[in-house]
Amino acid sequence: MQTHEQEFRQAQQFLKEHDQFLVVSHVQPDGDAVSSTLVVGWLLSCLGKKFVMVNEGPIPKRMDILENSEDIVDLSRQPLDETFDHIICVDCADFKRTGKTSLLFSERACILNIDHHPTNNGFGTFNLIVEKAAATAEILFDLITFMGIKLNLAAATALYTGLLTDTGGFRYSNTSPKVMETASKLLEYGVDGPGLSELFLEQMTFPQLKLLTRALNGLQMSEDGKISWVTVDDEDLSATGAIHEDMEGIVNYPRNILGVEVGLLFKVIDETAVKVSMRSAGKVDVARVAQHFGGGGHVRAAGARLEGRLDNVIRRVIEQVKAEL
Repeated sequence: MQTHEQEFRQAQQFLKEHDQFLVVSHVQPDGDAVSSTLVVGWLLSCLGKKFVMVNEGPIPKRMDILENSEDIVDLSRQPLDETFDHIICVDCADFKRTGKTSLLFSERACILNIDHHPTNNGFGTFNLIVEKAAATAEILFDLITFMGIKLNLAAATALYTGLLTDTGGFRYSNTSPKVMETASKLLEYGVDGPGLSELFLEQMTFPQLKLLTRALNGLQMSEDGKISWVTVDDEDLSATGAIHEDMEGIVNYPRNILGVEVGLLFKVIDETAVKVSMRSAGKVDVARVAQHFGGGGHVRAAGARLEGRLDNVIRRVIEQVKAEL
């Protein structure tokens, strides 16, 4: 088994040996995924490499504040007709999470997999997986430091955004002393910490607020009060004018109820599939629940896609959570 130092050296060698790269993150990217994509792009620029940054769909509009975010290709709007031999996957817990970007991988593709999810199965040709890291952005900060490259404000802002969003504003249990030390170093570059917190953690659009209100109207609770859940479907989005990214954070509301151990958000994809987001107050390993259904994540935050109608999916997930409880 390789040490993290060996993994860093291997990653550095991969970046320096090749000249053209495809950089991808997971489907429906969050703050850490977008930030990590941009930071890898910046790092490749520093090394004089050619690269294309791609995601299966659009990135959240709030991420427009990050420099070069407009350069991330949205495959749903701008298909590419080429394939790449050298791929860098960031923040993808498993290969499926790369989505349709995997169609751009050549048959001989060599993959550098950089991630922090404990459920990552090491799908890369080379893997830089640090489970103790709070975010992929934290790993990238360490890689950049390892390579002796000096950050600029734009890269530091992206790294801080990844840390900020994946630690819930430095409130979650993954906020280690090292995370705070890293954040402190990033602030020294002039990163606007309060401004980023306001944008990513406080501000809501009006459609987002209406969607939250509608979802909470249908909130349900298990008989023992330890599991709470809400549902969202296309009708809810249409009625409120909300978009997919407006669902971000809704799952925390059922989890935050006093006495609740697991909060769930069921997002109806269509009549045959539902995506479930899971949050734990600490006693339940929701990553294990998610893995039971082919998903993954962290002890306190995980997710999975299940085939079936909503009522059936809710029943199955609740039963599994109760088994964990």
